[in-house]
Amino acid sequence: MSAAGAAPILEARDISIRFGGVEALKRVSLHLMPGEVLALAGDNGAGKSTLIKILSGVYRADAGELRLDGRTMQMRDPQDARAQGIETIYQDLALADNLDVGSNIFLGREPTRRKLGFQVIDRPRMAQVAREVLERLDIVIPPRKLGGPVKMLSGGQRQAIAIGRAIYWNARVLIMDEPTAALGVPEQRKVMALIGSLKAQGVAVMLISHNLHDIFAVSDRIVVLRRGEVAGERETRHTNGDEIVRLMVGDTYANSR
Repeated sequence: MSAAGAAPILEARDISIRFGGVEALKRVSLHLMPGEVLALAGDNGAGKSTLIKILSGVYRADAGELRLDGRTMQMRDPQDARAQGIETIYQDLALADNLDVGSNIFLGREPTRRKLGFQVIDRPRMAQVAREVLERLDIVIPPRKLGGPVKMLSGGQRQAIAIGRAIYWNARVLIMDEPTAALGVPEQRKVMALIGSLKAQGVAVMLISHNLHDIFAVSDRIVVLRRGEVAGERETRHTNGDEIVRLMVGDTYANSR
């Protein structure tokens, strides 16, 4: 957890948004500290996806304020969020399956070099960066697979590539949406280890997950959303699964006990 007295790197203050007659978020506030893992929990329809889309520039809130390093953020689109150091990894990872690892790390931002008087994509540079990024994350992908399409890699390796892309582009805040949902147990453990590594490197991580085991394994704090509102916030070490479920579902859970 970050040192006492440190300032939040990211804050959402009284965020509200409405879609037609439905108020998807109602005055939601939370903060994220440098080098902290904050879990965002909630049942389906609680507002988790809507909130992360606001934090990542996909949606614009109807009311409220986003602050980065204590300054009000102005975001028109996801490119603005990325330019300010906020990267989001969705469940589909947004990888180009037919391209190699280096191409996926640079996707849309490829480096170039001059060759025979023309600007060409610098593929050796991309391959070198791919190796360096994976080494930084302690991920081993055989050299023969580095140059092949990422669709041939395992789910855990693909998740690592998406994380590596964010880190290479200097993500200071990494939002991860259900990162272990489609993975087997060994790969789930590897992704949890990656999140721990990011935390040790000072990256602030927001983890959205239905998996309470994952949440309790890596998070420092848990914010629970229910029906578009913050139902509660707990330090992970001072709570348990029953309390988090109770916050997620409210009276329904209490009456079933």
